[in-house]
Amino acid sequence: MEILDALAAEEDQLAALLAGLTQEQWGADSLCAGWSVADVVLHLAQCEEAVIATIRGTPVDWGGLGDTVGAAMESAVSAERSGSGAAVFERWEPARGQALTVLRAADPARRVAWVTNTLRPATLATTRLAEHWAHALDIAEPLGLPYPDTQRLRHILWLAHATLPYAYSAAGSTAPSVRVEAVAPNGPAWVLGPDDADVMLSGPAGDLARIAARRLDPGDSAVRISGAAAAEVLVRIRTYAI
Repeated sequence: MEILDALAAEEDQLAALLAGLTQEQWGADSLCAGWSVADVVLHLAQCEEAVIATIRGTPVDWGGLGDTVGAAMESAVSAERSGSGAAVFERWEPARGQALTVLRAADPARRVAWVTNTLRPATLATTRLAEHWAHALDIAEPLGLPYPDTQRLRHILWLAHATLPYAYSAAGSTAPSVRVEAVAPNGPAWVLGPDDADVMLSGPAGDLARIAARRLDPGDSAVRISGAAAAEVLVRIRTYAI
């Protein structure tokens, strides 16, 4: 399955970044408020372990860890924080490999519980790609390390576009139709949505993906918008559970 190969490649890119970190860098602040680089990778390891559990039929009770998704994730990290970069790297590596294995073996049509929703394995894999990419930025940028955009952004933009109805529903409203025209890092543009959509978003794929991941303010991007609801779409669009 293409998305699983893309997820593996994204994780490999992150692994190469992490393998070169010093202990000082592991302890440095990430872009996630209150989390060190080691905390971010601990969080990724915990989530990959949760993927394994949910595919095997024993999903994590995130609600029991906090009143919101963010609170639950913070509680999980706080409970197991060690500060050791080597330890969290050694925990994440086998977890991400095992998660890929169970995702490849999963029934592609069977929805599984994930955080606030149920997802098919391919969509769950896409969320994992999006989260690994976003957290890689949280690690690389404050350390001044490169983390180049790739063609895998196509999967992240698909997720952001496909989940707009969910994001609007969570806010108690209905999503407009949206067309996205994203300039790929290399190659032709990617187009999502109908020609006659209510809202048009266009610009660099990296900017669009970063806005959806809440890693870039739309006002600081090269994204162009049109349509009465366009500004609201940029507020609602997400690549993660809310």
